[in-house]
Amino acid sequence: MNYELIYTFVITTAALAITPGPDIIYVLMQSVINGKKDGIATAFGLVSGCIIHTSLLAFGVSALIKENHLILIGIKVFGALYLFYLAFNVFKSASEITLNVATIPKKSAFALFKQGFIMNVLNPKVTIFFLAFFPGFLFSEEMSPVLQFYILGFIFILISFCVFVLTAILSGMVSKYLKANKKIGFILKWMQIIVFIGIGVYLLFSNN
Repeated sequence: MNYELIYTFVITTAALAITPGPDIIYVLMQSVINGKKDGIATAFGLVSGCIIHTSLLAFGVSALIKENHLILIGIKVFGALYLFYLAFNVFKSASEITLNVATIPKKSAFALFKQGFIMNVLNPKVTIFFLAFFPGFLFSEEMSPVLQFYILGFIFILISFCVFVLTAILSGMVSKYLKANKKIGFILKWMQIIVFIGIGVYLLFSNN
């Protein structure tokens, strides 16, 4: 078992989780509008949807790998190119983080959980991202790929949930900080670009 791959996956996932993507901004806004508990319900809904994407990846890609190991190399190349594409999209996007709470309606905790879950499950970009990200971190030749994908999925869900919950708990402080510090958007934007490019380069040159 390659523990270095697992450590790298944990660090990379944490770096991705704290960058200002649409999910974390959504959790932040719901927390500001509805309160911390409802922000946590939103976070739980979002990460619960990742179970579906993990399952699709685990059983679909694992079956392909069993048929031809060269397919895994093709998937990794596709993953690297997709991550470079994501980095380019972030580069083209604005650096400012817009926090517009006026247009967000108040909802119950269950409604927020359900909305977060549906948002995640019906987003094909999440499946594509998992397909691009996970195969490069398979860490064992003895363990079933299905089990490895579920372990990686659980790690991804746990880290993302912790970051989302922390964002919900500190929502007031975080929103004030983002509004007061205009340069933080620029810093986080380039952090996201560097992480995407770094993962892509790793996928291209890793031997696992």
